[in-house]
Amino acid sequence: MNERERKLFQLIKNNPYISQQELAEALDLSRPSVANLISGLMKKGYIRGKAYILNELKEVICIGGANIDRKFYAKEPVREGTSNPVRSEQNAGGVARNIAENLGKLDVNTKLLTVSGTDKDWDYIREASAPYMNLEDVRHFSGSTTGSYTAVLDESGELIYGLADMEIFDLMIPEWIKAQVPVLLQARCILADLNCPKETLAFLSQFAAGHDIPLIIVTVSAPKMDRLPADLSGLTWLITNKAESEAYFQGDFSMRELADKWLKLGIKNVVITHGKEGAVVGSQAEGIHHIPAVELDKIIDVTGAGDAFSSAVTYAWLNDEVLAKVAWTGVVNATKTLMSGYTVRPELSAAQLQNDMEELS
Repeated sequence: MNERERKLFQLIKNNPYISQQELAEALDLSRPSVANLISGLMKKGYIRGKAYILNELKEVICIGGANIDRKFYAKEPVREGTSNPVRSEQNAGGVARNIAENLGKLDVNTKLLTVSGTDKDWDYIREASAPYMNLEDVRHFSGSTTGSYTAVLDESGELIYGLADMEIFDLMIPEWIKAQVPVLLQARCILADLNCPKETLAFLSQFAAGHDIPLIIVTVSAPKMDRLPADLSGLTWLITNKAESEAYFQGDFSMRELADKWLKLGIKNVVITHGKEGAVVGSQAEGIHHIPAVELDKIIDVTGAGDAFSSAVTYAWLNDEVLAKVAWTGVVNATKTLMSGYTVRPELSAAQLQNDMEELS
């Protein structure tokens, strides 16, 4: 055992019923980091109380994309057919992974289920992600390349081109996710993005409904809207945007009209974003509400803002907030991410998010 593991082991030995929150405070770590340490000690055979650990460790299971984000910022207007001066940076990315990191920083126990290659890109992702989420059930394929997303951004931070190498996610087939049923049965809720194939999402929808586990689906792009399950009546949350919703319903509609259409399909809760127009959030129980955006003089980077929104919506909903506050929490986290040069802002915590909400209210 390393030093942290020894300290954790002694704390559990002294009090076998100590909570993960108490362990986190005693060790000055996040709860996801404590969960990872406990999992490592169980694998090494130092802890045998699996039933106790599993009963306490109700994780949000994030299923979907984890990839390398490479960003190229143009120093002047981009011209096609010639070389353009840029500055570049690299981060761990992917919708499900980004959401999992946001949630981990908000002290939500989170596990990531995804697929990767056995390459340096995955090593980079693992190192960046491990402090915030449980990665023990990620599936690695030696003959495949870890997913990557390359963004070219203009001087204002707006996206010009996005290049996605996501072929590996086609391996997230139903057989892959069915092998994770013991993990899924322990879920506090399941969150999946549309990088998953349609058949996998259909299985998750049926599984979640059959076991009374909340299911959240986060859309990723208009072309992938046809991956949504045919039956959406068991869906707890759909988190999407206006363009994606219009692609699904094949027409021009207001955000309120789109929210109403989603709810009529049996979805319990839906939130639709539309940039500077803010968001609408609706439920079968509380109706439909508009949440305005926060006006910004300057956007540093749009990458990761949607994932920040989705994670904060999930976080607020898990904390039983009312519908309007759930959506407002998403708007605040997305706004602060737009003001950051990071895909997941490094200062994020539950306390910081509360301060941000008070500042922007």
